[in-house]
Amino acid sequence: MRCLIDSTLDPYWNLAVEEFLLTQTTQPVFRLWRNAPAIIVGRNQNTLAEINAGYVTAHHLPVVRRLSGGGAVFHDLGNINFTFVDDCPQGSDTSALFGFFTRPVLEFLATLGIKACLEGRNDLLIEGRKFSGNAIAIHKNRILMHGTLLYNASVSDIGQALRAKEREEIPPEDTVIEGRAVASRPRTVCNISEYLSEPLPIETFLDQLRNFITRQEQKEYKSVPYTMRELEAIETLCREKYRTYEWNYGMSPAYNYVRKARFPGGNMEVNLYVDKGIIKSIRIYGDYFSTAPTQEVEAALTGCPHSAEAISGKLSGFRLDSYFRNIAPDAFLSLLLG
Repeated sequence: MRCLIDSTLDPYWNLAVEEFLLTQTTQPVFRLWRNAPAIIVGRNQNTLAEINAGYVTAHHLPVVRRLSGGGAVFHDLGNINFTFVDDCPQGSDTSALFGFFTRPVLEFLATLGIKACLEGRNDLLIEGRKFSGNAIAIHKNRILMHGTLLYNASVSDIGQALRAKEREEIPPEDTVIEGRAVASRPRTVCNISEYLSEPLPIETFLDQLRNFITRQEQKEYKSVPYTMRELEAIETLCREKYRTYEWNYGMSPAYNYVRKARFPGGNMEVNLYVDKGIIKSIRIYGDYFSTAPTQEVEAALTGCPHSAEAISGKLSGFRLDSYFRNIAPDAFLSLLLG
């Protein structure tokens, strides 16, 4: 089993590594890494709706889309990222997977006298305050779960860099401003360092976390550096995908039907351009989780009449829970039809 402690602080590179480990390796991997200040958006989000563009431009912040779902996050050197890659357990639901992969982190914090817990879909909390958000990506029979650990991050920068919108009171039937996608849900955050009995440099904390994880009884991880072939493949992926405008921002078409809702599985916004009763284009945004690409549903609905019968017929061939975890098919259909 492989352990990787990355020293590069390049967010484009680090996100390319994540995809490479998920899609191009076969052994279990545990990875620790940090980014220079950057905004990381979820796979299914509308980037421009998530960021404070003026702040991003003024501070020259990279904005990078990751391969996993969930909401946008701000990274800096006071934040530690951890990643587990392994074979995907058959029949496990998302909640069970988050619990399984975050348990070692919670157990480590307990050794420091910090009582933390997993709450909601994917957040780790101390005394009701969030210090970690986690997300999952699945490729064939492989799963990647990665998360943040706010250790001594700049909380003020988090608030200024992201355009979090309050959406707690928005009912499913509300229509929203055209052109906006679903924003990340705000929550009170904290740093782990606030709860330590004695000050601890972040480098020491990182080393202790690595030692704890890699010495677990059931899984022994060994440090295995990247091969030259792996480095070349990661650099190619970084250059051709993660450094591109197309991947990180994309081009938003003009829509005249925009609706959003909050479901147990997350927030969702649908944007449709309908001409003569036919859906000419559709985009689905949100911080929901999925095990199949949303683009497959979008492709199926493009060219479909904007009617309940036609859309229901198109969706009947999909296992929608694979595309929108914990969002009921009827609720999704209602969102599309209004």
